[in-house]
Amino acid sequence: MRHFVNKAIQSLPKLDRHQIKNLIDVLAEEVEDIELLEMVLSSLPYGVIVAKPDHHIQFMNIPVRRMLPMIQGDYTDQQVWDVILDRDITGFVRESLTDQGNTKPKDFTIETPSRDITLSIGVMPLVKEGKIQGDFIYVEDVSDKRAEESRLRRAESLASMTTMAAGVAHEIKNPLGSISIHLQLMQKLLRTEGESCNDDMEDYLSIISEEVERLNSIVVDYLFAVRPMDTHPMMGNLNDLIQELVTFVQYELIEAGVELEEDLFPKLPDVRLDEKLIKQALLNIVKNAMAAMPHGGTMSISTQYKDDFVILKISDTGSGISRDSIRKIFEPYYTTKDNGSGLGLTLVYKVVKEHGGEIQVHSKENLGTTFSILLPVPQIEKKLLSWEGGSDEV
Repeated sequence: MRHFVNKAIQSLPKLDRHQIKNLIDVLAEEVEDIELLEMVLSSLPYGVIVAKPDHHIQFMNIPVRRMLPMIQGDYTDQQVWDVILDRDITGFVRESLTDQGNTKPKDFTIETPSRDITLSIGVMPLVKEGKIQGDFIYVEDVSDKRAEESRLRRAESLASMTTMAAGVAHEIKNPLGSISIHLQLMQKLLRTEGESCNDDMEDYLSIISEEVERLNSIVVDYLFAVRPMDTHPMMGNLNDLIQELVTFVQYELIEAGVELEEDLFPKLPDVRLDEKLIKQALLNIVKNAMAAMPHGGTMSISTQYKDDFVILKISDTGSGISRDSIRKIFEPYYTTKDNGSGLGLTLVYKVVKEHGGEIQVHSKENLGTTFSILLPVPQIEKKLLSWEGGSDEV
């Protein structure tokens, strides 16, 4: 048994919270020496609090005392939220323990004399035979992890901005050139013909006005691509939204000779949707599919529910996307169309990400393309962790 404990201690830094929870279950069953169990728990690089069914503290390891601001003195038989000094953490822990619907870990920033640290705190019930036997509170210092994530986001944002800036520079070059040429022509006419050139001047001014509008459109699209989206998601059914979209485009599909096939999951759970943005994103994909089938073809739209995700697939039998292009299709201003803005799929990507989803593309040239959108289903019912030990065990 001691060999098992030593191996467990060595592997602790590699374990996630659920693996640690399972390890506690095993040790609670097998270890008779409570001091040995406390040694294992205190060797964790994470903070752990185990509480009784009435939320009174049963055990607290050493790391959690270093991480959380707590009252001084004996914690025995005090409720968890009574010993934590930070008001935000106290409120989260109390709500999580008394409200069965909150299971998602949450980050909190704690001020220390040397630096601010970020703690990820999760609360899970311990369950035996369908009954809650206690609480498991998990605390992890994620300061370095969040800093690295922030650095990567900044680097990704900077790379995206660089790509977009290059795209904007390319886009505005032509209208600026046109404006410059026509201004030169106007100056020449004024010098040579004076007031007799009114008709030509009006034509040149009209062209300049059109180019100014084009420049304004480029700037508006650029700002849309770089600014955060103002989303207003509400619970809704994706099947209903798809039916509305199909009704909207059905005559265009008929005109283009595209046959539509639908396979919608009958009991699709509701997800959080900003209907306006999702409709626009799906319309962009449908329009692209139609453009890939200039001589007609088949478009299929299907939904399914799998692994806590609603999955939407839109497929076509069109020209497909090359292997080189498929890696770039979501980049701003990348387009293979002569008159494309290169922002349509950028919008799709942003909308899906704003909804906490994922988007995948599978394509073969001359065979067709499939866009798959995965949207998370909100977890309303609290997931319970099994506890095989007795209610009086740590």
